[in-house]
Amino acid sequence: MSIRFWHASIAGIALIFLQSGAVRAQEIEYPHAYGDSITGAFEGWYQNPDGSATFLVGYYNRNLKEELDIPIGPNNHIDPGGPDQGQPTHFYPARQWGLFTIRVPKDFGDKKLTWTIVANGKSTTIPLVENPDWLIQPMIDALNNTPPVLSFQPFSEGGPTTQGPNGLVISKTAKVGQPPTLTAYGADDGVSSPGRAPEKGPPFSVRWTLYRGPAAVKFAEARPKVEKTEDKMPTKAIFTGKTTTTATFSVPGDYVLHLIVNDVSGDGGGGFQCCWTSGKVNVTVTP
Repeated sequence: MSIRFWHASIAGIALIFLQSGAVRAQEIEYPHAYGDSITGAFEGWYQNPDGSATFLVGYYNRNLKEELDIPIGPNNHIDPGGPDQGQPTHFYPARQWGLFTIRVPKDFGDKKLTWTIVANGKSTTIPLVENPDWLIQPMIDALNNTPPVLSFQPFSEGGPTTQGPNGLVISKTAKVGQPPTLTAYGADDGVSSPGRAPEKGPPFSVRWTLYRGPAAVKFAEARPKVEKTEDKMPTKAIFTGKTTTTATFSVPGDYVLHLIVNDVSGDGGGGFQCCWTSGKVNVTVTP
């Protein structure tokens, strides 16, 4: 078993059994459709060139069907330095991998952050720490697989791009009932994680979700089809593609839409913390 897969195995165990620093009987029960808890999931941390570190964080919603909105505050806070450190407020069922990152200074040392979520009256807290056992490499795996490259405009136009979990953020405006178009461009090296054979078709997939917002959002396609493009190839890429969908808003306000681009390793990189890339679209919706 590789060290990085071991990390993922520990994460799976920790997110199930760690609640407010103790193992509780309810954490080994089967999931319910509604009424259960949500636990943050610490995917690990990685070093930055300047000596700082970045924590990679997702969550596990034990409810099989229930989506919950938990605003930043007493029921959804990261401390110290919070309560808002970029975490989601809309929670989908089941395991959601590596949705956001938190950067900590190079002198962070043995300090820790804690993420507390109270859902359906059940409180869970997880620690985020620079433990060497949780060191990951989200930008490359054992087969030199790297994350897809993401842009919100054609690569040939030379706009901003990103690769990996740090994310790329853009802003849009929209009106209630008038869905804006969401277009994303991706490129990938075609390599898959260890033990996963390459698949036919596009080497990456896209999924849109609501990250924050005052009401539900309806995507025309949350997983839009990837269409091959004849665009400029970023470094190491062998394929470029484009996806398009729309999002309909029924209530005015400020929203954050989350985009994750997975290569064929699948959700969560198949347990290797590689290889996916994140993006966010901040949308201001007016009446």
